[in-house]
Amino acid sequence: MAAKKTPDKGTPSSVFKVGAIALAFLVIGYQSALFLHRAAVLRIEALRDRPDTVYVVDAGLAARVLGTPQDSGAWNAASGSTPAAEPTRPATGSGTAPTKHSAMRGSAAVIVRRDASHSESVNRVRRQGRPVESFRFNPNTVSVDELIRLGFSEKQALAIDSYRAKGGRFRRRSDFARSYVVSDSVFRRLEPFIDIPRLDINRADSADFDGLPGIGPYFAAKMVSYRERLGGYSYTAQLMDIYNFDREKYDGLADLIICSKPGRPFRLWTLSADSLRLHPYIRDWQTARSIVLFRDNTPKEGWTVQALADASILSRENADRLSRCLIAPAD
Repeated sequence: MAAKKTPDKGTPSSVFKVGAIALAFLVIGYQSALFLHRAAVLRIEALRDRPDTVYVVDAGLAARVLGTPQDSGAWNAASGSTPAAEPTRPATGSGTAPTKHSAMRGSAAVIVRRDASHSESVNRVRRQGRPVESFRFNPNTVSVDELIRLGFSEKQALAIDSYRAKGGRFRRRSDFARSYVVSDSVFRRLEPFIDIPRLDINRADSADFDGLPGIGPYFAAKMVSYRERLGGYSYTAQLMDIYNFDREKYDGLADLIICSKPGRPFRLWTLSADSLRLHPYIRDWQTARSIVLFRDNTPKEGWTVQALADASILSRENADRLSRCLIAPAD
């Protein structure tokens, strides 16, 4: 009877099994070490972090502290509007943190949020698992961190920020929809919250005008110089008084502009003939002199733009334009 053969403990299969087990323990140990290292670094960074601060203050106090006019759109709390929070600088996870502000709906209080500066490792953890939010924002000024809060990935948010850094601008909501990182579903959710302020043609400078569609440096300079001649625009359609500024050009930007009250009313009833003739709707010395003679020989209660047209001093077209301007009352 043959003797039973015992397995050789030194066979290659046994060595392979032992090596595999040792390698598995080595990988597990390495991964555990990495995890503990990351946890330790994050803990150190978190201990050095400062908490964000939120103040609820009176609108007047907020206007004085942050240097924003209380009656501007950002502080229009009394009207019940809730403007988008606009940071003073983008929040990139390092450096000085931004200050944001917004009015509380239906109250005269203003929320002022001061974000502390956080390390990038802490910011990365803060973003993980963060619920998607929807709030009013201006795509031209919203920070990278706020874009992530709106549901964009960090890569998408940085792509939007890079587009703006290279001079890109979103003039309309549809411009934001055309961005390759903004999906149709995300845009449908965010469209009601997109708040792009329109350009005030009485406050804009040449660079602002140049950024409008169809407006280059030539027309931008003309828009500024014509405003100076008028003493301020009284209505947006006055832009079409500029030479070669036609209806097509105006229609291409009409929804992007507004016209605030001119800084100074036109002193039609007190200026000298030399000053009157500089106004675009008067233009020449003869008309300006005729207005002065009209004032000298007509009672003040008869000083109206319509009366100047009836006396054939102003053409009907120029009288209609002038009547729509802000005119200082007769002294």
